[in-house]
Amino acid sequence: MKHLVATLSLAFVLPCGAARAADAPSDAVPVPNVPPAVTHHVAHIGSRTFRYTATAGTIVLTNAKDEPAASVFYVAYTAEGLGSKAERPVTFAYNGGPGGSSALIHLGAFGPRTVVTTNAEATHPAPYSMVDNDQSLLDTSDLVFVDAVGTGFSRLVGHATAKDFYGVDEDGNAFAQFVRRYITANDRWNSPKYVAGESYGTTRSCVLAKKLQRDGIELNGVILISSVLDFATLVPQPGNDEPYWLYLPTEAATAVFHHKVATPPDTTAYLAQVRAFAQGPYAQALAAGAALSPSARASIAQQLHAYLGLPVDYLVRSDLRVPPGRFEKVLLGDEARTIGRYDGRFSSFDIDPIGADADSDPSSDAVFGAFTASFNHYVRDELQYKTDAKYEFLSFDVNRAWNWKRANTFDAAAVDVSADLGEAMTANPFLRVFSANGIYDLATPFFATEYSLAHLGIAPSLQSHISFGYYPAGHMIYINPVAHASLKRDLASFYHS
Repeated sequence: MKHLVATLSLAFVLPCGAARAADAPSDAVPVPNVPPAVTHHVAHIGSRTFRYTATAGTIVLTNAKDEPAASVFYVAYTAEGLGSKAERPVTFAYNGGPGGSSALIHLGAFGPRTVVTTNAEATHPAPYSMVDNDQSLLDTSDLVFVDAVGTGFSRLVGHATAKDFYGVDEDGNAFAQFVRRYITANDRWNSPKYVAGESYGTTRSCVLAKKLQRDGIELNGVILISSVLDFATLVPQPGNDEPYWLYLPTEAATAVFHHKVATPPDTTAYLAQVRAFAQGPYAQALAAGAALSPSARASIAQQLHAYLGLPVDYLVRSDLRVPPGRFEKVLLGDEARTIGRYDGRFSSFDIDPIGADADSDPSSDAVFGAFTASFNHYVRDELQYKTDAKYEFLSFDVNRAWNWKRANTFDAAAVDVSADLGEAMTANPFLRVFSANGIYDLATPFFATEYSLAHLGIAPSLQSHISFGYYPAGHMIYINPVAHASLKRDLASFYHS
């Protein structure tokens, strides 16, 4: 992926972790000696007011020899007076990347506090405003925000190396160990359990659901936000035309937003129409390749023009194929502006108007600074977690070192975790899945998510266990306040049902 996505009560610290670090050879990286911080607060969510405990701390993960291998940072929120531990769900939440901390889903989506950002425009520099999050999930579930190893304050320790944690299965194993240690230390084995991942976090959730199931930890629900389950659906290349037609509905919605085509009277019906064309005539035309007749080529180009607003001759010269990065560049090219990958509603001046692809992402440029600064202030000031360590909001080192090859697979270029989720749902027929999708998300388009979730290989009776939500936003759905409120309502229904 070109950009990172990009997204925590008693802290559990391995009791003998410090001793092991001290007894280890001198070249071993010690376990950070930062005590957990426990603070007490009052939440105001909708019409409800209640008290909660916040714990910022770490859990030490160990290797096969029971030696410290990683110190994983988390922030946990436990509501008071809203039910017993056996009644209250606990949700483990994280972002993706790989290489992304959990700050976005924490301060943006579900935590009890949130940073104020500007919808579809750049947010001003500091000082930023932290306010109570009226759309927090804390009134519905206790929350544990987890930073993957190498992100946030989570670090390799002992003699561990990147290859021990930076990979699809390695990461899944680490999160499975974290969940097991957390629910053991905090007496949550009998609580309803959910996982909520955003972006690559949805990839992680599929792997994690299967691993937890095999460990005897059955999940009640999996929340997928801006999903990528099969990476072949996102990356067009010779021999793989799938992404071109799977991206089309998102690109069409984005073209409407920027007034490059007429605004339809009914967006839902319009996008259904685009889907039908994409997986029908358009997919068939791409499959025909060189055998496609000139007249058929011209007809498809004309329909693409109607949906995207791009010139017909440009579409013909592009062989009916406009890569997603190129689309971000050319949609507003006549205005010398480029649109956002994470959120197509954002745009900014194009500093390289004759370049082939977008040089930056206006949607991440617009908000990532606000989340980085706000989390650093929040964790030290409000949560009282005292450390001088750098909070790795996004780690490109982790991203570059990622091992995409999985056990028993031959192609590392096309990771597909759909079967993991399918196996978890088959083994646990009570498992429910909710898929949240921003219709302007040009990083993980909603049609690709629908396609992946329709190809899990599960029994037809289980397909109804998957539900969908669609929102007028991009990858970070919660950036749009209207979409955020809708997402909260849908998730509250998902938990309660």
